[in-house]
Amino acid sequence: MNKNSDPVSRLCVIIPTYNNAATLQQVVMDAAEYCKDIIVVNDGSTDDTKAVLERLPNTVTIVSYNKNKGKGHALVAGFRKAKELAFTHAITMDADGQHFASDIPTLIKASESNPEGIIVGSRNLTEDNMPRQNTFANKFSNFWFRLQTLVNLPDTQSGFRLYCLSALRGLSFITSRYEAELELLVFAAWAGTDVTSVPIRVYYPPEGERVSHFRPIYDFTRISILNTILCILAIIYGYPRMALRKLRLITS
Repeated sequence: MNKNSDPVSRLCVIIPTYNNAATLQQVVMDAAEYCKDIIVVNDGSTDDTKAVLERLPNTVTIVSYNKNKGKGHALVAGFRKAKELAFTHAITMDADGQHFASDIPTLIKASESNPEGIIVGSRNLTEDNMPRQNTFANKFSNFWFRLQTLVNLPDTQSGFRLYCLSALRGLSFITSRYEAELELLVFAAWAGTDVTSVPIRVYYPPEGERVSHFRPIYDFTRISILNTILCILAIIYGYPRMALRKLRLITS
């Protein structure tokens, strides 16, 4: 039975996973306590994920492909499946167990006042065991997002979010790796989508127990290239579009 008093009539939870066999089943079962509709996207896992998926209830929708294509690709695949199944909103959660499913009602509550927007779960970056590289990457990302959209968010790297699916723009152009989550927010903000945040909890296991696919040099390089492109697009497309929208509000 769904625990939340969900104001969104068609809500699902999307969980992209790559080699999270040790935590995936518990994440799915925890999420199912708060939302009965779950979509798991198996992004070419090479561990025991297939066996875990076979143990999940048949009410869980599974999207699976053999070759790892990156978190961005997995998210887009999940969004497209959600739209295909006529969901209007989707919560995204990581499969590594860092998010608390009990925070799902917090995101849903925030959507009551922003039903057509995007709600980002904002982590406490001073949390125990928070990896230093995560803190740096988040501050780095926050700076560029604020520059590109003029919107201030405390955590642009959080994967725990509630999306109004109709607010998503440019899915065909979204990059395939970690930087995709920033790109989704930028395009949405340029389109006039209200992007807000709510505080959430986060759990990071001790360093020896973490499963991370983040490659600092490679992924920072990709993020830097993306931000360069987005800054150029902000000047020729994003800023003019935001200014035109503000002018229309003033004159209407």
